[in-house]
Amino acid sequence: MSEKYLISILTDKTSWMNKYNVFLKNALEALGHNVLCVSKPEELPEGDIAFFLSCFNIVTKEFLAKNKHNIVVHESDLPKGKGWSPMTWQILEGKNDIPITLFEASEKCDAGDIYFKDSIKLKGDELIEEWQALLGYKTIELCLKFVNSYENFEPVPQIGEESFYLRRTPKDSELDINKTIKEQFNLLRVVDNERYPAYFVYRNKKYILRISGGGGQS
Repeated sequence: MSEKYLISILTDKTSWMNKYNVFLKNALEALGHNVLCVSKPEELPEGDIAFFLSCFNIVTKEFLAKNKHNIVVHESDLPKGKGWSPMTWQILEGKNDIPITLFEASEKCDAGDIYFKDSIKLKGDELIEEWQALLGYKTIELCLKFVNSYENFEPVPQIGEESFYLRRTPKDSELDINKTIKEQFNLLRVVDNERYPAYFVYRNKKYILRISGGGGQS
């Protein structure tokens, strides 16, 4: 590949995805592209490709106009599962086969034309750092695939019935003291020990729980 691009990677400053953006940036620069990582739409330069990875807000038309392609990687089978934290919600639903969609961003939430889809296979026991790693590396893979050969993909409009996931809040990490750990294991898999830890309320007091993997049984 001889053509070199000016590429931006936009990710919210507080997102876990930032540590994987380092690997993506290095891989793209190794191919000869100029790459800039930013945390706000206002910081986007004019260029060829902008990747919006783990952005908490919709990017407006003003900023979409700065690049020829504005690409989102979203972990659902669009048009199903639009919105926020789709992988988290699907893990809570008990799913282990998580679809991933790479598509062109638009002014509406997760509504742009689709380039291609892939998926992540879970075993069902991964905690948040483990499944985020799978998602992070899959995102890198798909972004590189797009940059290396996007001329070969004809984007197609989204077809079918759409559905939306709501934005999660700290309240969504609350455990039910009347249910077993087994019944709530998937919730424990998606809580963040630092930012939104699992907790329960008993006798008007709030108790925080933190979970980590301990390997196999002894």
